[in-house]
Amino acid sequence: MDEKTKTKQLKEQLFMPAKKGIATISAEEIKKADEFCEGYKTFLDNSAVEREAVRYSLFLAKENGFEEFDPDKKYNPGDRVYCINREKAIALAVIGKNGTKNGTRLSIAHIDSPRVDLKPNPLYEDNSLALFKTHYYGGIKKYQWTVMPLALHGTVVKLDGTKVDISLGADEEEPCFCITDLLPHLAQEQVQEKMAKAIKGENLNVLVGSRPLDTDDEESELVKLNVMKILNDKYGITENDFLSAELCFVPAQKCRDVGFDRGLIGGYGHDDKVCAYPALIAAIDSDVPDCTCITYLTDKEEVGSDGNTGMQSDFLRYFIYDLAKLDGEEGYRVLSKSKCLSADVNAAFDPTYASAYEAKNSSYINNGVIISKYTGHGGKYDTSDASAEYMGEIRSMLENNGIMWQVGELGKVDGGGGGTIAKYVANMNVDVVDLGVPVLSMHAPFELISKVDVYEAYRAFYAFFNKL
Repeated sequence: MDEKTKTKQLKEQLFMPAKKGIATISAEEIKKADEFCEGYKTFLDNSAVEREAVRYSLFLAKENGFEEFDPDKKYNPGDRVYCINREKAIALAVIGKNGTKNGTRLSIAHIDSPRVDLKPNPLYEDNSLALFKTHYYGGIKKYQWTVMPLALHGTVVKLDGTKVDISLGADEEEPCFCITDLLPHLAQEQVQEKMAKAIKGENLNVLVGSRPLDTDDEESELVKLNVMKILNDKYGITENDFLSAELCFVPAQKCRDVGFDRGLIGGYGHDDKVCAYPALIAAIDSDVPDCTCITYLTDKEEVGSDGNTGMQSDFLRYFIYDLAKLDGEEGYRVLSKSKCLSADVNAAFDPTYASAYEAKNSSYINNGVIISKYTGHGGKYDTSDASAEYMGEIRSMLENNGIMWQVGELGKVDGGGGGTIAKYVANMNVDVVDLGVPVLSMHAPFELISKVDVYEAYRAFYAFFNKL
C-alpha cells in the first residue's frame, strides 16, 4: 500500500466527512419527502396567523385521537392530550411508558411570523382613498412588503363579546389589498436613501377602498364610510371594534413548488411553521414512547417571546407540572431531567450573497436538518449555547437513525444575528439545542425551503420522541 493511500485512509479516519446531501438519498426517500410536504403545504396555507395554526393543528390532533387535557384525570401510556393557551398556542402530549419520572421530551416551535399589523385606530380617508394605518410585527425589510397582493387575517371581538374571525384575500375570487410605492420617475430622492429608510414604517399604509358610498347626502369621508359599511354588512363590526381586534396583513399568495425539479417550496411563514409541522406530525405519529413527549407550538417569538402566549409565559411550565403531578412527581424535578429540541430555522447559505456568510460554518439547502449550538449576536449574547454533552447526545441520535444533518451558525460573527426560544427553555433547567430547517430569504414575504430538509426534520423529531 503506497503512502498516498495511507494518507487518504488517515484523512477519512480523522477528518470530518464531506457532506454530500441529497445526492446520498435514494429516489424512494425523496418521494417520501415530496409526499410528506404535500401535507405541510396544506398546513402552511391554513396557518397564516397563529390562531389559524392552532385551529388547524387541533383539527389534525383530534383526527388522530387527541383529547383535551384534564389535570384531574388519570392517563395511561399511549394516551394523547392537548392543551390550548388563549387560542394562540397549543401543547400536545403523548403519555410515555415511564410517564414523566425520567423527564419529558420536548419539541418546541413558534407559529407566529413577521407581518403587518393594523394599528388600534387604523381606518382613514385621504384624497378619496381609504387606507389602513399599520405597525409592522417582527423583523422585516419594509420595501419587500410594498406593491404585492396582501390578505387580511385575524379576529375582532365586538362590544358584546361576540368574536368574529376574518380571512379575506387569499382566495383568488376575493379582493386583495396593497401597500403602494412611488413610481421610479418621481423617486430620485427615495432611491438615494439607505435601504432601511427608503420605506418608512409610518408609510406602510394599506389601500383598502376607492369608491364612495352611493348617497345623495353631501357628507365627507364617503369612501371610508363605504368601507365601514361593507365591513359592517359582512362581519357586523363598527369602527370602534378595531380597538379590540387582532388584525394583520400577510402575503395573499398560496405556497408553490419552486424550480424545474419542484425540489423547493416557496411561501409565506416557513419561519417557523416549517419546523412546527414536522414536530406536530412527529407527536401525532408517536405510539407509546418511553418518556412523555410534548410538541409545543408557541406565539410571539418574532417579537421577543413576551406576553402570556409567548415562550416566556409559564403556560408550558404549568402544563408539565400538571403532568408531573399525575405521576406523583415534582414539576421542577421533571423539568431538570427533560430534554428539548428547539425547533427553529436557520439561514441557508445563499451564493448570491456569499459575503454575508462564513461558508465553513453555514447550513445548506438539501443537506438535512441544521443543529445550531448557539444563536445570539456578537460575542454569543442572548443565547443558551448547548453543552458538549447534549450536542454529543443529539449527534449520536441523528447518526444512529440515519438522519441527514449539518451544523451551522447564523452568518458571520459580526454580521448581525438573531435568537430563538431555546434560551427560555434553558432557563427552566432543561437541556436544549436548536434543530430545524435551513431557509433562503428568511423573513421575506416569500421564503424558500427544501422538501428533503422538511422530511429530515420530521424524522429527527420522531427519533427524538421515540428512539433517543
